[in-house]
Amino acid sequence: MESRLMFTGNQGRKFSLYHDLMKIKVKEILLISSPYDAWVMEEDSKISERIVSEYRGLNLSRPPRLTWVSNIDEALEILESDSFDLVIIMPHLSNMDCFDMGLRIKEKVPGIPVALLSHRQVEVAEGGVLGGVDRQFVWSGDAELLVAMVKNLEDLLNVEHDTLSVGIRVIIVVEDSPRYLASFLPILYKELVRQTQALLEEGLNSEHRLLTMRARPKIITAQTYEEALELFKKYGPYILGVISDVRFPRNGKLDGSAGIDLLKEIKVNREDIPLLLASNEPANESRAVEIPAYFVDKNSPDLMSEVRNFVTEHLGFGDFVFRDLEENEIARASSLYSLEKTLRNIPHDIFIRHCERNDFSRWFYARTEIRLANKIRPLKDKDFPNIEAHRQYMMSLIAARRTRRQQGVIVSFNPKDFDPQTEFLKIGSGSLGGKARGLAFIQSMLNRNSWIHEKHSEMKIIAPKTLTIGTSGFDDFMEMNSLFYLASADIDDKQVAQLFSDAFFPGWIEAQLWAYLKEVKYPLSVRSSSLLEDAQYQAYAGLYSTYMIPNDNADLEKRLEQLVSAIKLVWASTYYRAPKSFSQRVNQRTDEEKMGVIIQQVAGQQYGDYFFPAISGVGQSYNYYPFGKMKPEHGVATIAMGIGKSVVDGEQCIRFSPRYPNILPQCPTLADSLKNAQTRFYGLKLDRGQDIDIHGDANLERLNIADFEDIPPVRMLASTYQAQEGRIRDTAAIPGPKIILFAPVLKHKSIPLSAVLKDVLLIAEKGMGGPVEAEFCINMYEDGRLPEFNLLQLRPMSARADLNQVNITDEDLKSAVCISNHALGNAEKNDVEDILLVRPDSFDVAKTREIAMEISKMNGKLVAMKRKYILSGPGRWGSADHWLGIPVEWPDISGVSAIVETSTETLKVEPSQGSHFFHNITTLGINYFMVSDKEDNFMNWEWFAKQPVIEEGKFVSHLRVPVSMVLKVDGRSSQGVILPAKGSSDYCLLGKGD
Repeated sequence: MESRLMFTGNQGRKFSLYHDLMKIKVKEILLISSPYDAWVMEEDSKISERIVSEYRGLNLSRPPRLTWVSNIDEALEILESDSFDLVIIMPHLSNMDCFDMGLRIKEKVPGIPVALLSHRQVEVAEGGVLGGVDRQFVWSGDAELLVAMVKNLEDLLNVEHDTLSVGIRVIIVVEDSPRYLASFLPILYKELVRQTQALLEEGLNSEHRLLTMRARPKIITAQTYEEALELFKKYGPYILGVISDVRFPRNGKLDGSAGIDLLKEIKVNREDIPLLLASNEPANESRAVEIPAYFVDKNSPDLMSEVRNFVTEHLGFGDFVFRDLEENEIARASSLYSLEKTLRNIPHDIFIRHCERNDFSRWFYARTEIRLANKIRPLKDKDFPNIEAHRQYMMSLIAARRTRRQQGVIVSFNPKDFDPQTEFLKIGSGSLGGKARGLAFIQSMLNRNSWIHEKHSEMKIIAPKTLTIGTSGFDDFMEMNSLFYLASADIDDKQVAQLFSDAFFPGWIEAQLWAYLKEVKYPLSVRSSSLLEDAQYQAYAGLYSTYMIPNDNADLEKRLEQLVSAIKLVWASTYYRAPKSFSQRVNQRTDEEKMGVIIQQVAGQQYGDYFFPAISGVGQSYNYYPFGKMKPEHGVATIAMGIGKSVVDGEQCIRFSPRYPNILPQCPTLADSLKNAQTRFYGLKLDRGQDIDIHGDANLERLNIADFEDIPPVRMLASTYQAQEGRIRDTAAIPGPKIILFAPVLKHKSIPLSAVLKDVLLIAEKGMGGPVEAEFCINMYEDGRLPEFNLLQLRPMSARADLNQVNITDEDLKSAVCISNHALGNAEKNDVEDILLVRPDSFDVAKTREIAMEISKMNGKLVAMKRKYILSGPGRWGSADHWLGIPVEWPDISGVSAIVETSTETLKVEPSQGSHFFHNITTLGINYFMVSDKEDNFMNWEWFAKQPVIEEGKFVSHLRVPVSMVLKVDGRSSQGVILPAKGSSDYCLLGKGD
């Protein structure tokens, strides 16, 4: 299995091809000129600065460096010691023999390119040669010419490799005039690079844009008829277009028809290649029509716009324009997604005409979609039973490519024309935040590890579609509303929420969200993604807000208003009391925190007025509470029917190990199964055109399973209690009360949940370098569709300090006042003297909310005194269900050092490892002792009762021991003990050994 965990999937392989393109770069240029010319270039033209500016403006990498010398002797000397990629000679006023200089340079460094850059054309006798000069250009003082010279040389050096290896397209330019070449080439390069950038904005991020810039078409130049024809024959399969002058040498002599004949010859061999005839004589336009070819006047003041028109309309860089037989525009498409949509309604005759002219493949080539173009180009109508089959096949190829190109990529959101099938979109700049990073990593892993999809082909393993707003959005919002003071202000959560709700929302984000909602109509989850959330060692799990919106109102403005309100409230939660107290605990300043936002598709199905998945759950690759033959490294999962609030809030759920799904620790007997089975679940209430309240969990309703017995999830997940038989049957197809124990899935493997979860956690653990926790949900269908495993979130579990070996001796066990064989952490502490004890005699499960308030008050006093404490009481700490335990939140126990979970006759529950509360315990290094009524667990109530009382509330006692207690937890065995201080009167007197 180890060898399968690779991170070089389709996306990585695809873009690795681009790494191999344009390998040969011009990095060092040697300039030979008079001191005056060098001064003019540097001081007046600011040539170095302008080259760097041009490169940055065009998003090109590594601008070349210029080195100046004043004569040939200095040049030859520096060529002895330094390496150069290009030599540029500028003639002195004394008319030095540049051609002879070129020969001497090439004798010194054979093969080095030499260019002549003169203020006027240096005449060469007819049929003459340039000697050691490869190409001549006329200099007009524009830095763009140097950029074009460099790019043209790089194209020439790389064209053979790049065409053969990847199929890069080629544009041939035939021009013998140094003056016209110097003016025409910069225009063409600038337009080509800009058009390439413009089309690459569609659906790619900045990293991939820079890589795919290398896949832009190459421009190669020719000066004679023979040279041009040779280039056409050599690169024929890769040619995107040809641009030619009218008059240039043929058979050693200037020929006024060379360009016309050349383009006619090309048109005969390749009818689909766009041709451009460029001439300084307007009369040649009629000759261009005969070819036929596009015509531009080289002296026209509109030369730039005419070249742009040729590049966009004819070479395929602009929108794809559908035209009827009279060349009238009937539709256009600017992206793969819009092309696919438009193709559905295009008349058959127009579709076939574009196919016959290879317009589709040319458009794909211009977009560097070379593989797609190669598949489409050979297709003929005769290959299909009818035109519609041809169209459908092309649409399927485009759809497959769209999906493949976006896999594992964080795509910059383009409001003009975004693809709603994109997996991961980002609005704004700045960080994604911790949770969004985990989501992006999930999608990357699922795409890179193709073996998991092949192994589990009976289930789709996917991640919901996601749009994120980078932290720059949060910064803009905070700055425009002057809200940064909240980091240090003591304001309650409701006031903070109101301040944010009333604040102005950045217009640039709202405009993009409007475009997003115009295409997206499914329910959305709006979640926090702070810089620190789900970080490796300080995860703020569950401390920030999440809101779910149905997003089904017919009024787009209503849906936008609801989404904006949810985003504001997620931002507001940055300054709520819980994360503030957590930040204080981990010595993190609140003003350093920034909040990204995740807008994620809610995975699920509609059932009547509600929307929810069949199963939600949390899986952990390490199990802190193994049971029976389970081992910690086998992992653990907690699942519930419906939306996952039941799981993350620690409510009644089913817990199992993916290795042993048949073993349910909380259901050993019939009575336990009936008691612990899920009877209620959460669903998202749909809008149905009504106004909704997005505050809190207003849209989530807690529903009774008994009211939904006829829906597919219950039919596929439930068992039936047969009272007359005194047993539970693993089917919902018979009469009787339905209980959710997931027997069809866990015991009878109706879907491969355990196997998939086991492999997902394996990949995630390898990817993150340690134990992980994953949130997921599952859609199940009765109509034959494959079930879907949706991976919603991934975060590292807190690293256990396994290197610090803690030994618990037999003497410790005899002297301990508390023993747990299900303890969390790995620590040895002796800095705690305070205990907050929920007294067993006063505990009432109906009063757990009051108990939480009492604890919160005592916690505040201890925090003010900077005194840590041990918290002990019955039931599941931090549970949102107050019938399962004491529903404390982080501000209520922010000073705690260790928690002891005890049981009473009226309250015995399984630990909730999947809850956010539990996850933050592991992060903060808070030790957690589970003390059940089993023989190997122990709580010496007599000892606790004897300790001095500082404060006694209605339910809780604040105790303080005279000397600090000793707390030990061995992370290897999950055993923990609390000891009186060694040497104290209690040591060895009141422990288990008494």
